[in-house]
Amino acid sequence: MDKLKRVLSGRDAEEPSGLPEVIDATSLGWGARVKGFIACFAIGCLCSILGSCLLWIPKKGLVLFAVFYTLGNIASIGSTMFLMGPMKQLKRMFEPTRLIATIVMLLCLILTLCSAFWWRKAGLALLFCILQFFAMAWYSISFIPYAR
Repeated sequence: MDKLKRVLSGRDAEEPSGLPEVIDATSLGWGARVKGFIACFAIGCLCSILGSCLLWIPKKGLVLFAVFYTLGNIASIGSTMFLMGPMKQLKRMFEPTRLIATIVMLLCLILTLCSAFWWRKAGLALLFCILQFFAMAWYSISFIPYAR
């Protein structure tokens, strides 16, 4: 019957690829989206707080702070994907009005991790954490109309 409806309505006569069914089956309801957002955001805040606590450990504290602070920011950005969906989030991130803010933010995230793991420069990691904070603030403000 569905095949007859598709043919009569002008849609393709061949069977669909199954992608719409997969998308419908894997999409989350609003309650699950809010719970996912809250959980992911809480994990991000916890990582940032844990990083701040680990800052005072001798020798490795600054590197641990940089790593946990960066992971916290990544989790916080990921939490918004629960609310609007991953593709819509990515499209909005790379809109012309916030393209520069997004690039600077992602670059600061990457450079913080590079300075912590590969270059092993604690001072540089701290500098990139500070830049990361300002880049995240600029990126967040870009979502508020007329705030920039």
